[in-house]
Amino acid sequence: MNKRYWLGLSVVLIVLDIILTYWHNYQLPLDGDLVHIVLPAPYYAKVLEDPFGWGVLTKNEAYAATNRFFAHASMSLYWKQVPRLLQHFTSPINSLYIASALFNTAVQILILVILAAYVRLGARIKSNSWNFWLGVVLMTPLFQTAGFAEQMGIVNHAITYSFFYALPIALLLLMLWPFFRAACLNQPLHLRPWQMVLLVLLMVVIAFNGPIATAAVAVLMICIGLYWASQQWQHRAFRLRVGWLSGQAISLLVILAIFSIYSIYIGQSNIENVNTHTLSELYRLLPTGFQQQITLDWGLPLLIGALLVNPLLIRLFVPISSERQHILKSLRWVGLFAVVFILLLPFGGYRPYRPYLIRGDSILPILIGLFFAYGISTLFLLGQLRGRIRACYAVVVALFSGAFIYADLIIKMPYNSDCERWALEQIAQSPDPVVHISPYCTLLHWSSMNDSQDSKIAGEMLHYWGVTTTAKLYDQK
Repeated sequence: MNKRYWLGLSVVLIVLDIILTYWHNYQLPLDGDLVHIVLPAPYYAKVLEDPFGWGVLTKNEAYAATNRFFAHASMSLYWKQVPRLLQHFTSPINSLYIASALFNTAVQILILVILAAYVRLGARIKSNSWNFWLGVVLMTPLFQTAGFAEQMGIVNHAITYSFFYALPIALLLLMLWPFFRAACLNQPLHLRPWQMVLLVLLMVVIAFNGPIATAAVAVLMICIGLYWASQQWQHRAFRLRVGWLSGQAISLLVILAIFSIYSIYIGQSNIENVNTHTLSELYRLLPTGFQQQITLDWGLPLLIGALLVNPLLIRLFVPISSERQHILKSLRWVGLFAVVFILLLPFGGYRPYRPYLIRGDSILPILIGLFFAYGISTLFLLGQLRGRIRACYAVVVALFSGAFIYADLIIKMPYNSDCERWALEQIAQSPDPVVHISPYCTLLHWSSMNDSQDSKIAGEMLHYWGVTTTAKLYDQK
């Protein structure tokens, strides 16, 4: 009865958080890349015609988004269909913000649920529904949509970034699940032929979804290689078969590596790349980027502090066992992953909107790793500690979670869509072919629109969505 009560309370809290997340996402404005990708703009048409970059390989072509076909295709499909479907129940303008909020919220829930499954298995505790929901409850406050979103948000305020960053990471977590499960159980991977085919197809989608997932794969391969070498060193004999890392697992990981390397190669022909800095100059930017990211707010330092305290508590209060060693090793591997990922960031090139390389979106795989590390170490301690120590630790965890919940509830969104909605209504209601709108906010562009001809793609997209009866132009002079 006691567990049922807590389980019910947990589900209620999770549902309330989902509602809050949806409400925050519903208030967000639409970003400046959206319509150019969805329509698409002429410079994004080539990637949809050449999904796997054969032109780069065979003709030495260069064009925008060479290795991002599935991000562009999924975004175009979603934004051309979902707002139109929602217009059976709401106005065209509202449908845009509902579509954005639904997608962001759904991706966040997907990542949270997958992570909870990873945490329940990785924590080496009894596998039951209660521990799964406890994992969800522990990590839910970390998913910020308002409070610390700029510093450690998993789903971006710009909907385009959610398609290009959060969604591929969710797919990567899904794809890695069979490998993670085999590793935790220390059993060889055994998949049926149809499961292997589906996994390979998912690898293709991940590899051609943008740089963030392929970068994470590259670091994972380094870590897996180090793990293999450490296992061989411990056994003092080089053998191909080492626990889960054998047979099918090695074959599939090689396929994933080949797809990722090819994607990274054709990604070098992306004309959106900015080659204004040398590699040494980019490395000199890293310390500033790290310092700015850590000091941006107190959410990430608080999480890192918890990840420093938890291993200490494990060593002090949990007897030596294989489970304890597994948790401590897992935390060390997460730390190694984070360090290697940051050190490889300069190889991704320079972007003016990320002047110091490190930003919430560029370190998204690290944030996922930190959430996982917090989840497994906290869940393990709650399961292993006894008596007053456990009660005190549970209170500290509750206060820790409360701090993140408070930040997400109290801290206001840095901006909302009110001005943008007003501008859309101006365009929709105006009889003029060229509409002069408010200059106080951007509209489907990253900056104010001084030349009405620059709004042609946005005007065509607004007409497609039914916001306007004809394609119009607008400016913000």
